[in-house]
Amino acid sequence: MIVTVTLNAALDVAYEAEGLSWHTTRDVTRVRHRAGGRGVAVARVLHTFGHEVLAAGLTGGAAGELIREDLGRSGIPVAFTDIGRESRRVLEVTDPVQQRTMRLREPGPYVTTEELGRFAGDYRRLLADATAVVLCGTLPAGLPPEIYGSLATWAAEAGVPVILNAGGSPLRHAAARRPDLVVPDAGDDVMAGEPAGAGAAARADGTDGDAPASAGALLRLGASAVATPSGRQVRVITKAGRWNASLDRPKADPAGGASRGPAPGSLGALVGGLVPGLLLGWSWPDLLQHAVAVAAAADPSGDVNLAEYERLVDAVAVRPAG
Repeated sequence: MIVTVTLNAALDVAYEAEGLSWHTTRDVTRVRHRAGGRGVAVARVLHTFGHEVLAAGLTGGAAGELIREDLGRSGIPVAFTDIGRESRRVLEVTDPVQQRTMRLREPGPYVTTEELGRFAGDYRRLLADATAVVLCGTLPAGLPPEIYGSLATWAAEAGVPVILNAGGSPLRHAAARRPDLVVPDAGDDVMAGEPAGAGAAARADGTDGDAPASAGALLRLGASAVATPSGRQVRVITKAGRWNASLDRPKADPAGGASRGPAPGSLGALVGGLVPGLLLGWSWPDLLQHAVAVAAAADPSGDVNLAEYERLVDAVAVRPAG
């Protein structure tokens, strides 16, 4: 059983209304509520491809109940720890005529020390049956940046592989606990806040550019492998080798254009696509071919268009990087 951990789960609320503009009132023509958060997207991807998965983390209030109910309707088991504050909501408002969208994100809830302690106990019990844990996304208020590091350590002590997707200080703390795979947030600079000269040291292994340098820094911190989304490519660096993956054939764009590689907002789908091959010991070219096609065929919530996946998987080119 793969356990996905979403500490800052969200209820995604999508509205459609025509003729949107400031200082006006419009009727909403369509409403949709979905469980959100990057770890939730990972769970959806894994469930779609038939893997046994359990969604865990923190939820609270009416929004938390709706998050659980939505995942239950999707057939995904949940083991969220209750908190007293309301889970955040992400509001997306779309005008289908103007083809414009605005997203508004609430701040995450404050998590108390007592609630964190209860979650830690729940998490350590889940490790007994876990084949891997996936730690994903931002942290709500009240949680220390070291939390992912602690969760990674407990998993390692239980002999459970760890896949980490985070940014900033939480990323650096957890990377030092030797996770099996790290996927930094897009555009994250892991050397931010480091002493002067650290960035130059990060390039001492011969990497070029910001993304590879950051990956090299994460390897030195303790990560076994680093997969870095960069524009429309995914770059992987391990101690044994390096690879670049991208789509050779453009993916259809609903707006009428074309795009290549993982779609914006599908980082959770990319992480979900990487997990199975990592656990099953696939080669990195095979693993990346699957993951990049999954990310390109998925929406931000983790719903995968399987027909699109089948069309794209053979179009993913994976090349060794110098």
